[in-house]
Amino acid sequence: MSWFGWFHKQKPRLNAAQQQRLEQLPKPCALGDGSLRNQRWVVVDLETSGLNLNRDQVLSIGAVVIEDGAVDFSQLFERTLQRTDTKLSPSVLIHGLGPSAIAAGSDPAEALLDFMAFVGDSPLLAFHAPFDQHMLGRALKDSLGYRLAHPFLDVADLAPLLCPDATLREAGLDDWVKHFQLQVGERHHASADALVTAELMLILFSRARQQQIDTPHALQERVAQWKRRQQAPSF
Repeated sequence: MSWFGWFHKQKPRLNAAQQQRLEQLPKPCALGDGSLRNQRWVVVDLETSGLNLNRDQVLSIGAVVIEDGAVDFSQLFERTLQRTDTKLSPSVLIHGLGPSAIAAGSDPAEALLDFMAFVGDSPLLAFHAPFDQHMLGRALKDSLGYRLAHPFLDVADLAPLLCPDATLREAGLDDWVKHFQLQVGERHHASADALVTAELMLILFSRARQQQIDTPHALQERVAQWKRRQQAPSF
């Protein structure tokens, strides 16, 4: 695609009901100074057709809610998106998302509207969040013309920040699950991975409070400081 074509890409075609739903989506809220416990958090995990940030597509979305210091099992989200023209990489089979499941999925615009209505104005959490944030943001822009502006915190940063005693470096989700001896029944499905990440996050919220990090804003500031220290050159 030419640069001209890229900048002048056609807006998604939404029907009247979809456009109305899009306009009624709540605006995201900045992380505030209320308690960590009282904040509603949405923990999200995506399954994608591959790892290319600009070419691959979101295939499924799984999410759970942390509220009042616990996972709220009455607030669960799971959708497979219909992708009839997507070439699937072999890794997709790990997620159990074969061609038939994807062909029978939900219309992407409807699924993404449902998800953003589920999110509301809440901040998002994910393990290796930059990937999920980029892929979700691109999917929302392509299917809805919507710009994702919700705060997005990375559990892969929060874990080593809040657990400096752990001897894990550049650890994956499975490494932290093993470290805390979490009981995991299933992995590599969006909703199951979101639940595992939420269980890990409950431990991390407890660690944060022990370190006098009591508000969402304070947590955001602390992780930003920690990342700057990690990226600073050592002499």
